[in-house]
Amino acid sequence: MIESVGRAISSPRSRASVALVSATLLLAGCGSGGDGATTAADSTKVPAALASAFPGKKATGAPVRIGLITNEGGSAISQPETREAAQAAMKYANANLGGIAGRPVELTVCKTKEEPATARDCANQMVEQKVDAVVLTSSGLGDSMVPIVTKAGIPWATAIAASNSEGTTPNAFSWTGGFPTTMTSMAAYAKEKGYKKVAAFVIDAPAAVSGIEAIGKPVFARAGIGLQVVTVAAGTPDASPQVSAALRNKPDAVAVVADPTVCTSVLQAMGTLGAGIARMTVQSCVSPEVVQAVGAGMDGVQVFSSFDVAGNDPEAQLFRQVMKEYSPDTPTQGYAAVGYQGVLGLVRALHGLTGTVSAKTITAALRTAKDVVLPAGHGITFSCDSKAVPGLPAACSAKEVTGTVSDGKLGQLRVVDPSSLFAR
Repeated sequence: MIESVGRAISSPRSRASVALVSATLLLAGCGSGGDGATTAADSTKVPAALASAFPGKKATGAPVRIGLITNEGGSAISQPETREAAQAAMKYANANLGGIAGRPVELTVCKTKEEPATARDCANQMVEQKVDAVVLTSSGLGDSMVPIVTKAGIPWATAIAASNSEGTTPNAFSWTGGFPTTMTSMAAYAKEKGYKKVAAFVIDAPAAVSGIEAIGKPVFARAGIGLQVVTVAAGTPDASPQVSAALRNKPDAVAVVADPTVCTSVLQAMGTLGAGIARMTVQSCVSPEVVQAVGAGMDGVQVFSSFDVAGNDPEAQLFRQVMKEYSPDTPTQGYAAVGYQGVLGLVRALHGLTGTVSAKTITAALRTAKDVVLPAGHGITFSCDSKAVPGLPAACSAKEVTGTVSDGKLGQLRVVDPSSLFAR
C-alpha cells in the first residue's frame, strides 16, 4: 500500500521516522577510518571476464565538480568507507568511462558528522562552491540538506533515499526506493512463501517504531500477512524475553530491522528459542560482527538490500575489482557499496550527456535516464521518470536484492520486484 506510504511520509511524524529508521540501519557501518583518499593498487591485473569494463577511455579537460556529502567523523556514526568507495568509482569512471561528457569528475567532499548543524553547513558549502550536482553516500539528515541544495538549482542524487525530501523533491533522484521498498520487498517475499504471520523485531527508538507502523504494517496487510511489531532496546545483550513473548503467537517467520547489536541479540535468541522459524533481515544484520557472533545461527537468514557485493553477478565482480584497483584497503562489506552506487550510478545515468555540463543540463539528463544498470545491483536497472514507486517520485527503482546466508556467506541471490503490492 505505497499510496498509504506516500501519504504517511508526507506527515512530520513519518517524515522523521523514515529518516531515522534509515539512520538506525546505517549503524551497520559505525566505526572510524582514515581521512585521506586511498590510492590505486600497482597494476592490478584485470580478469579477462571484466576486460570490457576497463576500456581505458580517459576523461580529459576541465573537471565536472560533483559535491559528495558523507556521514563520517561523528561520535555515533562514521562511515569513511562510503566516501572511499565513491572516490574509487570516480577514479574508475575517469580512467575508463570518460568521466561525464568526456570530462573528469572531481569530487568536492563534505562530512556531516551526522549532525543537523554540520549537515546544513555541508549543503550550504555545495551551493557556495557552485557544484554541478550533489551525491549523498548515506545519511538520515536529507531533510536538512535537500531543500538548500535543490532550491539553488543543483540536482541531488543518492543510491538509497533516507528522508522524505530525498524521496519527494522534484530535483532529487534516488537510484532505489530506500526503506519503503525494503519493507515492501520483505512483504512480497513473505507472500511468496505463504507466511500468514510475521513478528518484526525493531530497535526501540520512537522514530524507528513509527516507521515500521507507517510503512511495514500497511504493505504486509496488503500481502495478507499480519505483522506484529516487537521492540528491543538498543544495546540489549539478550533479547530472549522479547523473542519468547513473540513466539507465543506462533509466527511463520520473523523480521529483524535494527542495528548490529540488536540484530545479534535477536538472532542468538532465535537460535535457542525459535530454531526452524524463517528469518528475514536488513543488510545491517549481516555485518561481520553479527555473522561472527551468531555463527551457525545465521544459516538460512534471508537478507534484503539494494546491492550485491559478494555474488558472481558481473556487477558484483566489477565492484570488487574496482575496489581492488582504486581503494584496496577499504572494507567492501557493510555499506561501502552505497558510495560506489551513488557516484557510478550518476556517471551511468549521464552517459548520453554531451556539450555543456551544468546543474541544469545534468538535471534534464537525469529526468530522462532510462533503464540504467544499477552498479552492484544484481541486474536491477533504474529509470528516473517518477513512476517506480507511487508516493515517492524521486525513486528510480522499486526492486531489491535478496539472498540467503549459508556458512557465513550470502548466496542464492536474486531480485525481488514488490510492485504488485503498490497501491496505484
